[in-house]
Amino acid sequence: MWQEIVTAIALVLIIEGIIPFVSPLRFKNFVERMSQLKDNNLRFIGLISMLIGLLLLFFIRT
Repeated sequence: MWQEIVTAIALVLIIEGIIPFVSPLRFKNFVERMSQLKDNNLRFIGLISMLIGLLLLFFIRT
């Protein structure tokens, strides 16, 4: 079980690292725009991301 969790974290880090590696300027602009959002908007984006992830896991695991 721990091996699967560490594998999932490693994959997240790899995927999230692709964007700043490929296009650092666009990534900086994106982070700047995200920092200007209100906290409630960021929370909503996080909630939607988690729900999409849960749905993907559900469909992959069934």
